[in-house]
Amino acid sequence: MLMPKRVKHRRVHRGRMKGKATKGNTVTYGDYGLQATECGWITSNQIEAARIAMTRSVKRGGKVYIKIFPHKSVTKKPAEVRMGSGKGAPEYWVAVVKPGRVMFEIEGVTEEQAREAMRLASHKLPVKCKFAIADKVKGGEA
Repeated sequence: MLMPKRVKHRRVHRGRMKGKATKGNTVTYGDYGLQATECGWITSNQIEAARIAMTRSVKRGGKVYIKIFPHKSVTKKPAEVRMGSGKGAPEYWVAVVKPGRVMFEIEGVTEEQAREAMRLASHKLPVKCKFAIADKVKGGEA
């Protein structure tokens, strides 16, 4: 699973997800992408499940790019522990995703194959997504 090698602070605040994505909101590396239309936390397990679904769909053809990384730790206290005595231990890692963020990209496959791969990947994610096409594919090279 994806997780940082080391972090400055093990436990972080929950934060809030307001506004739209200003970074990573265009398809840059591949030809087609999967773009979030709502905000949410995506765990490292969900990212891996979506990646596996995409690569299996295109039968290990083409190239898949993952453009999100889980930097935020989510803590959890053990079951049946009384309130107080500090914050819990880190349980898993999440990537914060805002509307407009391109999460996955793919190249080297046809549009139909890419659409199917992205559809299967979107079923693994907790946010609503849409299929995005790069400008270089839409308008031709300039």
